[in-house]
Formats: sequence, structure tokens, C-alpha cells
Amino acid sequence: MTSISTPPGLARFNALEEHAALTALHEACASTAWAKRLLAARPYATPEALYAASDAAMAELTAQDLAEAMAGHPPIGRPKPGDPTSAREQRGMAGASDALKAEMLELNLAYQEKFGHVFLICATGRTGEQMRDAVRERIGNTPEREREIVRTELGKINRIRLARLVEED
Repeated sequence: MTSISTPPGLARFNALEEHAALTALHEACASTAWAKRLLAARPYATPEALYAASDAAMAELTAQDLAEAMAGHPPIGRPKPGDPTSAREQRGMAGASDALKAEMLELNLAYQEKFGHVFLICATGRTGEQMRDAVRERIGNTPEREREIVRTELGKINRIRLARLVEED
């Protein structure tokens, strides 16, 4: 019988003092409700258990919790200065033409005016054109439909960020 050992990064996260763990979770997602749910379920035996807990917590966020989570994300095309995470995630916009960047700025503003929050998409691995096409498509959604898409996109972002947190040695 073989026992599965907890990966070192996950073991380190499980062992963090509560405040340090909460800080690490807030770096992954700005929602306090989400972070507290994940914190309360520690320790996690596997990264998959952590991701499942993240998905479950994301599914239960209220509109206010989602707004708090979205507030932690800069607009596409304008990563937070000095923030390597947002720069890495938005790499697809780094080489975009000035025309595409200007169009994204206009689309971001129109989207924000309609929905009251930044356009949120899991930008990892997407080109600037793919992100532009997504905002063009999604700006026609109802606020209710868009809130559920945002919830899904946040869930994807959280999984990527949690993986970076627990897979680092």
C-alpha cells in the first residue's frame, strides 16, 4: 500500500499561520468570502482538493463578493505597475499594436460603463485579438449572463494562481 505524499508547496500552504495563508489567498483572489472558505477547509491532501474547494467557494459567492473579487483585477491591456502576476497573465497584450491597445481601451470603457466593473477574462494564453473579440462578444450580454461568465473566468484565474502557489518548491 503506497501513501500519497502532499506536494511540498501544498504542505507549506497547509502549514502557514492563518494570517499568512489569508494573505497568500488574497493574492490569488481579492474576495474575502472565497479566501475564508478555503482557509477554513485546510489542510488539503492534494492540489485537486484545493481547486475543488476553490470552485465550490466561487459558486457560492454573492454579487457583492464577485464585485470584491473583480476589484482586484486591472483592466485588460493595463496590468498593475510592478505586479508581475498581472503582467504575466496579460502577456498576450504586450506585443499588441497601438491600434489594438486603443481599441481595447475603448471597449474596456464601454464594458465598464454597461456592467459597472472591469472586463474580466482568464487572459493566460490568449492573444490580444482573442481578448478583443471576447469583449466585443460579451458586451451584448445581459448583466445576469455576464455575472455568470465572470464567475467562470474568475474560477479559471483562481485555479491558475492557486497552482502557482502550491506547486512552487
